[in-house]
Amino acid sequence: MAEFVQLEVADGVGTIRLDRPKMNAISVQVQAELRAAAAEATERDDVKAVVVYGGERVFAAGNDVKEMAELSYTDMVSVSGSVQSAVTAIARIPKPVVAAVTGYALGGGCELALAADVRIAADNATFGQPEVLLGIIPGAGGTQRLSRLVGPSRAKDIIFTGRFVKADEALAIGLVDRLVPAADVYAEACSWAAQFTGAASYAVRAAKEAIDRGLEVDLESGLEIERLQFAGVFATEDRAIGMSSFVENGPGKAVFTGR
Repeated sequence: MAEFVQLEVADGVGTIRLDRPKMNAISVQVQAELRAAAAEATERDDVKAVVVYGGERVFAAGNDVKEMAELSYTDMVSVSGSVQSAVTAIARIPKPVVAAVTGYALGGGCELALAADVRIAADNATFGQPEVLLGIIPGAGGTQRLSRLVGPSRAKDIIFTGRFVKADEALAIGLVDRLVPAADVYAEACSWAAQFTGAASYAVRAAKEAIDRGLEVDLESGLEIERLQFAGVFATEDRAIGMSSFVENGPGKAVFTGR
């Protein structure tokens, strides 16, 4: 049984919940539990979409600095892959993933939010990559995912200075997708995720794969990834159901099986 990270499932939506008082610091143990929760969410057929949530007060205030402070260079060479892989495991869940952000999402917490497909945040949330203020740099994808999301110039400003980014600025630069009152963040994220409980799951999966993998390569290679995913979904039951329903009843009326 995981101590700090749980996967809770209700009505097709899985919530990966961080609960490590007081600030959800991401330790080596939390990293392992995130990987396990991501694997379970991936494998379970009753999970159609995922919410990543740190609770009402804070999303995650960063990696565990006290733990890292004791590590040498050679120690970090050995464990840095674990730091990245925990966040990458969330990014690689082949289902829609939304981060429900309250309070602080700093350092590793910001990187965890960046791994989601969509970020819904409290209107008083605070983001940042303040690693340079500790004499280090982001190590769980911040230099890569932030620059792809908001552009290299904005990412450099945020990462070079280590400054905090308030919610309104985060929305303006595309770091978050929606702001709501803090009390509504989790419900709003669950509502977004619930859209996919009756979706053509393999089509959604193929779309996510095409977008994410396509961003990693040149346009021509990305188009080939799309072509292969497009052809692949023609092997699914839902493609036949969706097209038959469209022809017979018009758009938006198909009842999919998720197969």
